[in-house]
Amino acid sequence: MEKKTVDVIIPAYRPGEGWKQMLRGLEGQTWPVHRLIVMNTGKENWKAAYEKTTIPMEVHHLTREEFDHGKTRDQAARMSRADYLLFMTQDALPEDCHLIEKLVEAIEQDEKIGAAYARQLPRKDCRLMEQYTRQFNYPEKSRVKWLADLPELGIKTYFCSNVCAMYRRELYLQLGGFVQKAIFNEDMIFAGELIQKGYGVAYAAEAKVVHSHNYSAIQQFHRNFDLAVSQADHPEVFAGIRSEGEGIRLVKKTAGWLCRQGKPWLVIQLVWQSGWKYLGYLLGKRYQKLPKWVIPRCTMNPKYWE
Repeated sequence: MEKKTVDVIIPAYRPGEGWKQMLRGLEGQTWPVHRLIVMNTGKENWKAAYEKTTIPMEVHHLTREEFDHGKTRDQAARMSRADYLLFMTQDALPEDCHLIEKLVEAIEQDEKIGAAYARQLPRKDCRLMEQYTRQFNYPEKSRVKWLADLPELGIKTYFCSNVCAMYRRELYLQLGGFVQKAIFNEDMIFAGELIQKGYGVAYAAEAKVVHSHNYSAIQQFHRNFDLAVSQADHPEVFAGIRSEGEGIRLVKKTAGWLCRQGKPWLVIQLVWQSGWKYLGYLLGKRYQKLPKWVIPRCTMNPKYWE
């Protein structure tokens, strides 16, 4: 049987040394990349960054004003003719040569599975608290999530991450693709629609990428503000589903884990960061009631509001 084709889509902005590592990782996959579609924001030094690769690659340029988390990815998706679309970010490094193979296996378990996303492992420089967050959000056991899991999993039923996520192209187009204007969270919005229409989303723990950030408390505030804005703007997906409970569970489990690691003093830092995250989330959910001058000070994406 002929192998299904996979196109990799990456929005990029001033990629650095990690880009070369990503290319080498994609070139060595057991399941070959059919084509690499790069949506490059800003033309600065792009020729040096997008060096030659054995993978057929095309680079499309857009300005920072034109970039949108949903629309830009959707534009790339509509350039593809592959069976599967694999969305990645420029800082997600394949952990081994089986990344694409394991994602394909996960999505082909059942013809009703519309998407599969990879496990994210922490970088070597990842802070201790963030290491546990990776374990919490990306456990060792794979799972397929369906609408029936909503009472058990809550908001996590819809969780999916375009840091590294694969979609059936025909189904993606059939359902209309990512939202055309998205401050953030285009992956979960689409995953929520998939699940609500009777399809499944697979978490493929055997498919691994190295990806993590050491965000400050203020950066976490901005990120959670935008996350909550995306939920407020899409009540058709998120109405009636609370996220706060999952956040409290993460804080409690992280605190216990830090104590078991012999670092109980880090619980103070955990509480500080969690407070900023929660404040950002509360303000984002109520952004429509905020004075207009407040919003640019809360968001990670000021251009979205222009």
